[in-house]
Amino acid sequence: MSVPVPTMLPKSLLPLVLAAAPVLASAQAPDPGSYSPAIHDVIEERGHLVPMRDGVRLSADIYFPDGDGPFPAILTITPYDNTGPRDRARWFARRGYAVVLADSRGRYDSGGEWDPFIVEHKTDGYDLVEWIGAQPWSNGNVGMIGGSYLGWTQWWTASQAPPSLKAIAPEVAPPDPFHNIPYQQGIMLGPFVDWAAWMSGRTGQLKEEGPYGGFTNSRWEDLLHTPYLTLDEARGMKDGGWWKSWINGYVASDPYWDGMEYQSPDSWSRMTVPALNMTGWFDADFPGSPINYLGMKAHGATPEARRPRLIIGPWFHGLNDRVVGGIDYGPEARIDLDGYITRWYDHFLKGIDNGVENDPPVYVFVMGPNRWYTADDWPLPGTEWTDLYLTSGGSANSSRGDGMLERDMPAADGTDTYVYDPNDPTPSPYGDHGHIPGAVEAGEPALRDDVLVYQTPVFREAMEVTGPIEAVLYASTSARDTDWMVRLVDVGPDGTAMLLAEAVMRARHRDPDNEGRFNPDRLSEIAPGQVHRYHMEFWRVTGNVFGPGHRIRVEISSSYYPFYLRNLNSGRDNAGLATSDEAVVATQTIHHGPAHPSKVVLPVIRRR
Repeated sequence: MSVPVPTMLPKSLLPLVLAAAPVLASAQAPDPGSYSPAIHDVIEERGHLVPMRDGVRLSADIYFPDGDGPFPAILTITPYDNTGPRDRARWFARRGYAVVLADSRGRYDSGGEWDPFIVEHKTDGYDLVEWIGAQPWSNGNVGMIGGSYLGWTQWWTASQAPPSLKAIAPEVAPPDPFHNIPYQQGIMLGPFVDWAAWMSGRTGQLKEEGPYGGFTNSRWEDLLHTPYLTLDEARGMKDGGWWKSWINGYVASDPYWDGMEYQSPDSWSRMTVPALNMTGWFDADFPGSPINYLGMKAHGATPEARRPRLIIGPWFHGLNDRVVGGIDYGPEARIDLDGYITRWYDHFLKGIDNGVENDPPVYVFVMGPNRWYTADDWPLPGTEWTDLYLTSGGSANSSRGDGMLERDMPAADGTDTYVYDPNDPTPSPYGDHGHIPGAVEAGEPALRDDVLVYQTPVFREAMEVTGPIEAVLYASTSARDTDWMVRLVDVGPDGTAMLLAEAVMRARHRDPDNEGRFNPDRLSEIAPGQVHRYHMEFWRVTGNVFGPGHRIRVEISSSYYPFYLRNLNSGRDNAGLATSDEAVVATQTIHHGPAHPSKVVLPVIRRR
């Protein structure tokens, strides 16, 4: 379900300092230029009941430009109450677009039953688009906007190829359910349990005050509840029977997930629309945007569909902030994002020849210099895939240990060992945030002995790392199943340790498919004490310059709680996710050296 990165370059071409041929890219922010001005008053009509093919009626509010139509239309389908995006709807309506905000099936004023992954969400999008296209106030051209789950609805709709859908603009859209949400490479995300609790009724269900139904007081204890099959009750879910379907449906071939997978060559090849993908380095749903960019470029059904766009800012899930996680990324960090989307739709829905189709396909914001760059593709052309090998004197435990990252293969084999106790999980530094708040200070968890830490020497010259990251671990465990987690950290001259990117994998998911991609249906037995190879693609990557005086740190642990639910290590009942409450303490060993070359693979970028 993931898209493999290009073949690694020969080691002889991969020095660590910036000096060689530059990437062919310019420093340029996404600039909307001119776009439709705000010349219209807005007429609002609420509570239209739109019939779906099965007779269920969805509630839609419509924001019309006051003027002579027909108008191009923009659709948003949301499970979060369709009055929420009304200010944004008015913004587009003033610029000549009829904007339709629809409540998802089973939510708020819409009929039917709510389940985040029922296949009707695909056909509902098709039916709404075609209903809009047939209205007398519509010119027959429909686009879609919205982020997160609202981005998912765009991709599900595009996979059905409704004729009236002409373009989409998904923001922070998740990938398939097994590549990020609710499962990240086999591991359930803690914030998605909170999301499930919040979304378990027709309207928001709050156990406590706060995002996603509360991130204070009892949350730490709630997510420790076992067995996980009844975690819905502990977290205060209401009418969330689909939670048990998630837990029992631990593999993609489970009938529950039928029809919801959209990131495949077969699905992309049915999609006819150009897509403007937007995300941020700290987006908790990051994988969706680059995966869809690559998938549509390779498999889209039309020439326009095979020319997708990708914008990656220094943002978290909310997009388009200048200050993220307390760090000010400068005036270039915040762009006229809705203006750029308007220019996108001015061309594809209004037919205006504004040159947007000739814009660079990729914009990335590089942290450190805090500048935007354009590129012809993703990963960036000219990327030098650089191996950094893990090594130590046998005591890499914590940031006080002797773990090192080296450019050359270590001369001798070695191991590092730690103990993972599910009843004392390694804490994540994200705290009570429902999403990743930015480049958080991650020094405290690395003081624990259940975290292995490997670091480069201090850099004398800057090094840019922008793009996909991989880790290859040779590891053994005393348990029948466990989790592996690898993190990339920027350590500053003053010792601050800023978490940039991470990879996770449930051990049973170690074996890929025949094309080398993550396979959510392939579960492999773990032999206690046997060394297995784990090839891990970082699900969240980075665009960062490690400046002089900085060093790169790689951390390895088996938990990062409560951002990820704990693996109980028992190996029972779908890796302990369902009915088991047995917790097994595991001795974990990372092997490194010529016989077991554990490493990270970094995308090094060289610029003038």
